[in-house]
Amino acid sequence: MASNGLPSSWHSGPDDSFHGKITPDGPFKPEKHRYHLYIGLFCPFAHRANFVLHLKQLDKYAGIETSIVKPYPKGDDKGWPGWRFNHKDETEYEGATEDKLFGSRFMHELYFKADKEYKGRYSVPVLWDKKLNTIVNNESHELMRDLQHAFDELLPKELQEITLYPKELRDEIDHLGEQLQRDLNTGVYKAGFAPDQKTYEANLPPVFAMLNKLENLAHNSGGPGPYILGKQMTEVDVRVFATLIRFDTVYVQHFKCNLGTIRYSYPILNNWLKGLYWNHEVARVTTDFRHIKDNYTKSHFDINPKAITPVGPWPSIEKGYEQDWSKLKVGEIDMPEVLEYERKLG
Repeated sequence: MASNGLPSSWHSGPDDSFHGKITPDGPFKPEKHRYHLYIGLFCPFAHRANFVLHLKQLDKYAGIETSIVKPYPKGDDKGWPGWRFNHKDETEYEGATEDKLFGSRFMHELYFKADKEYKGRYSVPVLWDKKLNTIVNNESHELMRDLQHAFDELLPKELQEITLYPKELRDEIDHLGEQLQRDLNTGVYKAGFAPDQKTYEANLPPVFAMLNKLENLAHNSGGPGPYILGKQMTEVDVRVFATLIRFDTVYVQHFKCNLGTIRYSYPILNNWLKGLYWNHEVARVTTDFRHIKDNYTKSHFDINPKAITPVGPWPSIEKGYEQDWSKLKVGEIDMPEVLEYERKLG
């Protein structure tokens, strides 16, 4: 047990992240107005939790309010002092908020409230328990999955029935989830933060191999479309959306992921992305291109020392969704290193 009486599976010590779950029979019970979500609109990992919160309308029915950190500055190369809130002593950033619970200036203050010896990263998202005055969970994948049903007893039936992890697709979702996390969701970072040419060139092909695979997967899904695995939106769509909505606007130029773009190299994925964004309010309200572009270009001084934010591409996302996916030609990046890695993906 942790020193506060919570199980060690929640947070085993200062080097561990937080893994609490909302359950009727555990310390974190599904009670209305008990929880608060901290996010950054720039962060693709926080985007997952924010997407589910809006999809299930947890703000309305579970009373989960949100505080939003500024997209920059982040701090030094070790991340200190970390993400900031709008604060009375500093210039406000439009779309960010104050810390609505404590009036904190920095995100790290929340972590030290939960564990005064905490030694990990001061990341977002964070789900906070106002009753026990601590962090419940700060792992984006766990929150994306748990928030789907954690508060169902508080929701109307039509929202209870929404799931991104249907039983018949779980094996495929889990298998793809591992590949997506390794080669796409974090893959763009491995390429973008590469310390040398060799490391960059080694980490770039997996990103586009995964995009090649997704392009074919979406094309061959039942229907095909309107989602990557067919007729139902799943966690795969949320994982991919959070990365691809940032791809052409940031990762192509800032992280040098420029073997191709979504809009010109991948017609199926580009159409899927347009459909998700323009046909689903939850995708639009959780996406803020200004926060996204300012975060990357004004936080990574080793990559972009003058902190100039490119204006393009224009538009940030295109319109013109094609409902009949069979009319679209399948795209790919045919670079030999990409195709070789794609074959390994299976």
